[in-house]
Amino acid sequence: MRRVWVIDHPAHARLLAPLMRELASAEDVIIACERKEVRAMIERGDGHLPRRRTIWVPRVIGKGRYRKALIRLFKSKQALKGFDQVISIGAPLEIRAAPKSAQRIYITDTEVNHLAHKLARRKATDIVIPTHFRKDLSGPLLKTKARIHRIEGLHGHVHLRPSLRPKEMSDPPRILLRRLKGDGIHDSKEIRDIEENWLSSFAITLVDEGEFTGDPWSLDSLVASMDGVITQSTTLASEAVLLGVPTLLVSNAQRGFLDALGKNKLLIRNDFDTFKELLHQVPESDSEWPDTRQQLTQIIENL
Repeated sequence: MRRVWVIDHPAHARLLAPLMRELASAEDVIIACERKEVRAMIERGDGHLPRRRTIWVPRVIGKGRYRKALIRLFKSKQALKGFDQVISIGAPLEIRAAPKSAQRIYITDTEVNHLAHKLARRKATDIVIPTHFRKDLSGPLLKTKARIHRIEGLHGHVHLRPSLRPKEMSDPPRILLRRLKGDGIHDSKEIRDIEENWLSSFAITLVDEGEFTGDPWSLDSLVASMDGVITQSTTLASEAVLLGVPTLLVSNAQRGFLDALGKNKLLIRNDFDTFKELLHQVPESDSEWPDTRQQLTQIIENL
């Protein structure tokens, strides 16, 4: 089985890494989106992500995005010739570019990514979504002839491990801050401002999108060592909560995985005062840890 693995976002590199370590052959190929954090993860992937021939494609956003889409579609179509399976997380162009004979697996946990869903649903042979995926937010995705596979748990359960946070809080509290650039497809309707006066009483570790200069593969360990997280990123928020870290998500985003975390006392949405109180309460994480990695591995391996 010759596979193509599509890495469109740094979180996708983390998600696919354990699957590639188990399933990837020497003939497999990576199609990677040309963005700073993705490049850093692939270039510094030794011990995490198997090294494979990598084809770089443009990120389809901003000025000239239609031209970028055509370039990406062409490059992906050339790269995908002769392959048996393509695994893509929320990236539809590679699903469309894949040979008709190939298994085309589209994985998503982001209901509101409607344009990607529209482009992927007619060409995908298989769609993998979590059990908490909200049909009411997902637009046209599930109106498809593709096989639908549902997995228990969050994407973070695939690559993270349960973690114990420090028993004593630092003085001042150590807070990891991650702000987004706001150039994502659905960022403009979701991002809310993080007030500067919120940060004055904390020791801030800054990991803004595109600005983190440390080892990108150690970000989860860095998060786990913190007293708290403030972020506009839904992905980082969910991972921090799974790691047992009190988290303030500053966003209007609606996601099924955020609903699934709603019972977890570690996730606070848009309420700084409650978050500040939470830091001193140190509640225990009540997240279950399903074997999502095994479920996803079996789906890919057994098709």
